Amino acid sequence: MTHYQTTQGAWGTSSFLLAGAMSSPILGKLADMHGKRRVLLLAVTGAAVGAVVSAVAPTFGWFLVGRALQGLLGPSMFLTYSLMRDVFPPRILELAVSIVTAGLGIILIPAPWVTGWLLDHYGFRGIFWFFAIALVVLAVAIRLTTEESTVRTATQAVDYLGAVLLGAGLVGVLTGVSFGTDWGCSSARTVAFIVAGVALLALWVITALRTSEPLIDLRFFARRSVGLTALASGLGSGMIGGFATLLPIMVMMPTVAGLGYGFGTSAEGYAIYQAPWSIASVLAGLGVGFAVRRIGSRRVLMTSAVPLALAALGAGLMHDSRGLVVVWAAVFGIGQGLLYSGTANAVIDAVPASLQGSMASMVQVVQLALGAVVPVVLFAIMNGRGVTVVQGAVLYRESGVTTGFVVLAAVAALAGIAARWLPHGMGHQAELPLPAPSQVLAAEA
Repeated sequence: MTHYQTTQGAWGTSSFLLAGAMSSPILGKLADMHGKRRVLLLAVTGAAVGAVVSAVAPTFGWFLVGRALQGLLGPSMFLTYSLMRDVFPPRILELAVSIVTAGLGIILIPAPWVTGWLLDHYGFRGIFWFFAIALVVLAVAIRLTTEESTVRTATQAVDYLGAVLLGAGLVGVLTGVSFGTDWGCSSARTVAFIVAGVALLALWVITALRTSEPLIDLRFFARRSVGLTALASGLGSGMIGGFATLLPIMVMMPTVAGLGYGFGTSAEGYAIYQAPWSIASVLAGLGVGFAVRRIGSRRVLMTSAVPLALAALGAGLMHDSRGLVVVWAAVFGIGQGLLYSGTANAVIDAVPASLQGSMASMVQVVQLALGAVVPVVLFAIMNGRGVTVVQGAVLYRESGVTTGFVVLAAVAALAGIAARWLPHGMGHQAELPLPAPSQVLAAEA
């Protein structure tokens, strides 16, 4: 980020996602125990506090603390869908989920003009003040208009140790990967962070398999409907986060820099790329709402990989014209709408109602964790291709930008492959009781 003069801007996204990954299973279990509406309000309020911290942050470290608190919005998504499942009639649930997902896209249509205007007139801090106010209004609206779920699960234990081990392990590995280009891939610091992170992740796996009620019951991921949904949506989310970070870097680069890319677009002018992206996402999400019952969430997730990969390849290899980049952004929006709507319905299909909060949170952990990993790895690769810092501004070589988009296309393709192996007829599984872990392993072997 230029303001803090750092090449590690990807951590602004990754800290948000990692915090979401750590808090998702905890809030999911608390929601099953105490009510989804109550926990949703807690998450939105915490995110509002995080927005205030980011708005006033004097250093990059404090900025990341605020972004981490805003990561509570990650669990808010699956809590919303789980709450909808409890209070909406089954006959309109799938359409309602897709309409809500599309509604998120509708909000994104004016967002570039709003954020661009705030950035141009009040700097990045103005954006976070705006977020804080909007989240407070949202919390009040939820409190006044939304019913509480009556579904409860007699879960007694919450695995806070597992959350710490998982989060610390991911942070350790990603710190080594992202700073490795600055420290040296074989330097003691790089190796120490990666080894420590892997050790903590291994310890987390051991404790998860031995704890009666772990943060994430890894044995349930042997069930293809759960594990592959998490993998496909996680890879897709990571790809979307990387694209959303890389595209503005590319189009906002001044042409006078002579790097072979960039149109010198202002923050407010970036709306010309974001608007078609958001509109396409809304339309695709609504289309899923009407078609998912006929074609199934599995096919929706598979199909989403095609426009996502095509848009990334197009942006990476053909970015000489503003018009072409706008087209790639719109194609990308189609893929995003398909992925988010398909994921929401696939999670509902794969998870029984009685464990919707905690089981959906397990899928959310994988989704957020991979969403955090992909941007960090992406920018580590780009930094390795050569980078120059001029007055706090980070300048990437054109080959680095192209490589970044190609990597994102490969990630989208992997998401499509994972979705391809989801079981057929997932729409009927949510009504079946979830078997014990030993039964899952035997059935899926």
